[in-house]
Amino acid sequence: MTSPLLAPYEGPHLRLRNRIAMAPMTRGRADDVTGVPHPLTGEYYAQRAAAGLIVTEGIWPHPLGKGGPGIPGLVTREQVAGWRAVTDAVHEAGGTIFAQLWHVGRMSHPLTLPGGAAPVAPSAVRIRSEGIHTRAGNVPHVTPRAMTTAEVEETVAAFAAEARNAVRAGFDGVEVHGANGYLVQQFLAENTNRRTDRFGGSREGRLRFALDVVRAVADAVGPERVGLRVSPDNPENEIAEEDPRGTYRALVDALDPLGLAYLHVIERGAYGALADLRPRWSGTLIGNFNGPEPTSQRAGEQVVAAGLADVFSFGRLFISNPDLPARFAASAPLARPVEELVYGGHAEGYVDYPPLARV
Repeated sequence: MTSPLLAPYEGPHLRLRNRIAMAPMTRGRADDVTGVPHPLTGEYYAQRAAAGLIVTEGIWPHPLGKGGPGIPGLVTREQVAGWRAVTDAVHEAGGTIFAQLWHVGRMSHPLTLPGGAAPVAPSAVRIRSEGIHTRAGNVPHVTPRAMTTAEVEETVAAFAAEARNAVRAGFDGVEVHGANGYLVQQFLAENTNRRTDRFGGSREGRLRFALDVVRAVADAVGPERVGLRVSPDNPENEIAEEDPRGTYRALVDALDPLGLAYLHVIERGAYGALADLRPRWSGTLIGNFNGPEPTSQRAGEQVVAAGLADVFSFGRLFISNPDLPARFAASAPLARPVEELVYGGHAEGYVDYPPLARV
């Protein structure tokens, strides 16, 4: 029996060779000074072009959005040129690639940011339970600086500018990162958004930044080129959402009429986000599970077969199995990534995992 993940997908705006997406994953290999992607980044993504859709690692839209060493940007001409080499390589290999637009908000540190600047966030709420990775190692978080209303508006514009740069760089589209406790979700969550201006307070206020960003990006490059990733009820990075069902139903209801390329839902926690949001979303829905172990082929097949998602994204399995769809088709063994080589470095643990024919 053919896996439902291997069937082609044709949606309102996406035509994919299969229903397997490569989820965005930080690899930390960009030039830390220029923010230009590593010279091997094109090879890395082209090796994985058999995925129906590739979503890149997160790419910052503003220098204050950078989350750690080796994180690439998409702001300068040099960065755009660097990503053009990546998209050319992927397209030559027959792949489809979206850029993930990623502002980390409070998930940064003065050691990472230009001029030793303080991280910015909706409100001055510090993460206390864990440290953050910097070029000096793992250090305690600092208290972020609450953004002014004007800075919030400028950040919305920065996302739109990054989206335009992504199109200039040859990307097929962009994904707004609204998940995993980064800036967009910091505005959505009650414990990290204590603002009293129009970007806080009520649910309507907490939704405003996410809605403004997605609408601005859609206006900049066309809604058919825009996806949004969310992770309802995900406690990562000390996020606490009091009513994820109410928040994400309202978010999805507001965005569904725009006709976006897709909604990318990470399911984690007690709230069954895929089953709850699927009936409310009329376009393409990509599913994902967030857990301590890589999601299995069977789990993705069950989600797609049940109609809870049209496409399923896999993360860490793609690190060490560049030809993951072929391995699924052949029921072949799956390699595990070498953990100490996931972040940073050069070719080792990046482009040297062999394809199935060489195993």
